Amino acid sequence: MHTTPDLRRRAHLIERMDEACTRDELRVCLRDIARLNRWFLTHRALFQWLDGFAPPAGEPLRILDAGCGRGDALRRIERWAARKNMAVELTGLDLNPDAVAIAAEATPPSSGIRWVAADVLAYAPAKPFHIVVSSLFAHHLHDNDIVRFLAWMERHAQLGWFINDLSRAAVPYHFLRVFARLVCLHPFVQYDAPASVARAFLPNEWRHMCSAAGFTERDYSILAFRPGRLCVARLKPA
Repeated sequence: MHTTPDLRRRAHLIERMDEACTRDELRVCLRDIARLNRWFLTHRALFQWLDGFAPPAGEPLRILDAGCGRGDALRRIERWAARKNMAVELTGLDLNPDAVAIAAEATPPSSGIRWVAADVLAYAPAKPFHIVVSSLFAHHLHDNDIVRFLAWMERHAQLGWFINDLSRAAVPYHFLRVFARLVCLHPFVQYDAPASVARAFLPNEWRHMCSAAGFTERDYSILAFRPGRLCVARLKPA
């Protein structure tokens, strides 16, 4: 029998894709997550925020996607930049080497995206990025690692950073639990989709973690987007 977690508190469920699985199995799971993201406009919030940026004079806009998974967000960013005739240097980083390999497989040979398998909290780029983004990555981390991630982004992002994540609430939890089964997504995704919602954060929890990372409430914005998104954005002063 299914038991609904107490959504007033962050669940500490283990998502099945975070456990050991084969590359072939992960490939199917990431494909199904990409379908969910497309159906539910996951990346819309990111592009609304990105549209406020212009490339630095004389150099390409350097963007890192932390926890890139299958790389869908970066491929969309590459197409967005091409439409704007904007030079970019794009890097996708993921802890799982299989995810990085799958991202590379899904990317056209003409793409300039660079894929890196590494732990973002230990990653030391040769030069800072202008922007660091993440999509549906933050809820995979423990609270103390979120604080470390916020501080890491502040050190390595010259212009700002954007966390695109889920909103912990009953409606998206139950909707995803039912919808993922109705459309016959991979069994891992059927479990992980609602579990991700249960693992996500509330606005006050984000405020607490941002404060622990050294930010005041004037330094960042917490942005809600439908359906079921809660994002945290930082735009550094010029």
